[in-house]
Amino acid sequence: MITLEEEIKKQVSIIKRKSSKIITLEELKIKIKKSLLEQKPLRVKLGIDPTAPDIHLGFAVVLKKMREFQELGHKAVLIIGDFTAKIGDPTGKKITRPQLSDQEVKKNMKSYLKQASKILKQDNLEIRYNSEWLSKLNLNSIIKLFSQVTLQQIIEREDFQNRLKENNPIYLHELIYPMLQAYDSVNVEADIELGGSDQEFNCITGRILQSKFGQEKQVIVLLPLLLGLDKRKMSKSYGNYIGISESPDEIYGKTMSLPDECMMQWFDLLTNFSSAEIKKILSGHPKEAKEKLAFEIVKEYYDEHLAQKTQDNFRDIFQEKKMPSSPVEITVNSTYNFSSLINFLFDFKITKSKSEARHLLASGAVEVNGEKINLATAKNIRLKDGTFFKVGKHRFFKIRYKE
Repeated sequence: MITLEEEIKKQVSIIKRKSSKIITLEELKIKIKKSLLEQKPLRVKLGIDPTAPDIHLGFAVVLKKMREFQELGHKAVLIIGDFTAKIGDPTGKKITRPQLSDQEVKKNMKSYLKQASKILKQDNLEIRYNSEWLSKLNLNSIIKLFSQVTLQQIIEREDFQNRLKENNPIYLHELIYPMLQAYDSVNVEADIELGGSDQEFNCITGRILQSKFGQEKQVIVLLPLLLGLDKRKMSKSYGNYIGISESPDEIYGKTMSLPDECMMQWFDLLTNFSSAEIKKILSGHPKEAKEKLAFEIVKEYYDEHLAQKTQDNFRDIFQEKKMPSSPVEITVNSTYNFSSLINFLFDFKITKSKSEARHLLASGAVEVNGEKINLATAKNIRLKDGTFFKVGKHRFFKIRYKE
């Protein structure tokens, strides 16, 4: 039978794995011991601001750590920042984020929850919305809250200092963001807060505020920032990300475009291979290693059968120069009024906007029946039953008309 000390050691080892920093390790051990003795699960907080509809692989790294806490028997407390999303986290930003409307936030929120369910267990998951408490703050409460932290503590953060040096404006609402995130920790009585390594300041503010409100300070577990397809940190702002809800072909194809020097980190953070297994895989040919990586990521968010099918399809197209055996079929009702290829791409959700469709055509990223189409030639296109077209490098579609 496993002893108390052995169980503490096991949990700490799992939590430390792939984490970049823990504040503090000794406090973590104390919290785990108390949790086991009292048979009361730790409350593990993670906040998501639905500023865009996609969860990308970089954020999935943090969600997977939260899943590990669930597997250890602790409670995952997922906070949807429906209030804070309308402000926007200034972390790492050189300019002020655009403020979102209620409608945009609600739409993104629905998408986030659906995607998060691919990773998190549902039986020990608590979902909260920070509008529950933040929208109820009156002026007296706000003054009391903001009096707990000094301007010097807020303004010393690196991103604000960089903006000041570059003479970029910092708006007052951005200064309060860390306070609001910290107040989330107070309201859910978080024992642990998870975040990317760039969230250290915001999470430490949570410790400060909890202490001011008479609560035990949360332990902070930070995860490394996954590099994106352009070697910068993966971010929706940079457009260098892979969304976990993208199609298997898109996930596989984009992973195959990953710079070789990023593969070690991706294998470490996105797969379950041991260090020895990763070293062995990377000692071989880079293309084969990348195929293995792409296969594992597709398998993670879909299944092994689909991962194998996607890999075979990719090899047929890009190595054997064959047409894909199973392009996505788009059923078009005969009553559909086809006015332009740009409208068609948007109407059938192949692109997220008409401007994206226009950009793809302008850059020569659209082919119809093997022929590249640009903005000029797009005017002459008339799609028929069986028309095959390619969008970008990895997306293939076939038209099926329905009478």
